[in-house]
Amino acid sequence: MNETSTHNTNYRFLVTVALLLMAGATPAHTQDWILSGSVSTDVRYFSEAAALPNQLADEQDSVVLAPEWRWRSHDRRHQLKIAPFARWDGEDAERTHFDLREGFYRYAGHGWDFLGGVNRVFWGVAESRHLVDVINQTDAVEDIDDEDKLGQPMLQLGITRKWGRLELFSLLGFRERTFPGVDGRLRAPLVVDADEAIYESGAEDEHVDWAARWSNAIGDWDVGAHMFYGTGREPRLLFGETITPGSMPRLIPFYEVITQFGVDVQYTRNAWLYKFEGLVREGQGERFGAAVAGIEYTLYQVAGSADLGLIAELHWDGRTTDDSIPNTRIPGLNSESDNLFQASILSPTIYDEDTFLGARLALNDMQDTSVLVGALIDNDDRSTAIFFEAERRLTDRISLQVEGRFFVNVDPLGDLAAVAQDNVFTLRAAWNL
Repeated sequence: MNETSTHNTNYRFLVTVALLLMAGATPAHTQDWILSGSVSTDVRYFSEAAALPNQLADEQDSVVLAPEWRWRSHDRRHQLKIAPFARWDGEDAERTHFDLREGFYRYAGHGWDFLGGVNRVFWGVAESRHLVDVINQTDAVEDIDDEDKLGQPMLQLGITRKWGRLELFSLLGFRERTFPGVDGRLRAPLVVDADEAIYESGAEDEHVDWAARWSNAIGDWDVGAHMFYGTGREPRLLFGETITPGSMPRLIPFYEVITQFGVDVQYTRNAWLYKFEGLVREGQGERFGAAVAGIEYTLYQVAGSADLGLIAELHWDGRTTDDSIPNTRIPGLNSESDNLFQASILSPTIYDEDTFLGARLALNDMQDTSVLVGALIDNDDRSTAIFFEAERRLTDRISLQVEGRFFVNVDPLGDLAAVAQDNVFTLRAAWNL
């Protein structure tokens, strides 16, 4: 079956499932199971021609199924949740994918709880970068903001006492990061070949990772501290080239075993929020630290009932951007390999020294209208990434979302050079189940 036929088959399948979900979606419970989630269609429009050969021209259409089924016992001690995710993309085959975002059983005891299955865990307080959020892998074919996460198989034990909450995680297996394909946009100049991923650990994607986090609310302070040991979620990208004549160079993900310690702190004072996230990481090149610190001030009842939040954050990341790795350090990567040779490293961060300015507007109306805008500015070359996100309910079931990603004043040799021509608008219509 050729690629076009496969995409058409996937499309028909997703549309059929979408119609069945819409037809069966009711607000009533069925034997205590509750169905929610959404079915949506996305249209991306790129305002400039593609910078690279084979990339899609201007429009990218896709369909998304994201239902959720939830059940809880009458005594609220037992909970089940199933939340699959599927996207069909008409242009980029790598963006067509399925994932089980959540699928777990949770038991809540007296002062403790246990979860087993697939889950998503969020850590952090900052707006523009979730620096300490290390449990789940990023689903990078969805967007470039690191907001979308793959489900992570895990066992989780939580203990709640007067001194705070302690969470212990055993992460059962590793999820590789997704990357756009050769047709995709918002990507590096070279395609990332995820099928050739290399691991420092001999267990590869079966390595068991461990994490622990303590958190507490102390007066106006919300504090958290964590430790993580396992395969790092951020791969370093190796420049690889096949020996076969005429084949194209590509980037190879290299996943190292890391140890990370981090903190996240938020202080609330009337209309002010003061935020900080920081970490120290070992195992990914030289030991380095990174931090994001910011403030948020909310103006209440602006122009009626609307609330306006003003945000400013500063980023610093101490990792080097020109590391090289000897072949002898990387299992499977040496001069005798049949598919790779020694090359340089591309470090996966644009947050070395940057300033973020943003605003969040909530109209607090019956349609739940909200707008978020922001700009990430490189303090060295002034390259700027601008985004906006707006959402509004049209009916009880239908909502409309508009997003934009724009890149201005881009340094041709800077971190944003690869996506300088990928200014994009996204229109999303969602049917809420």
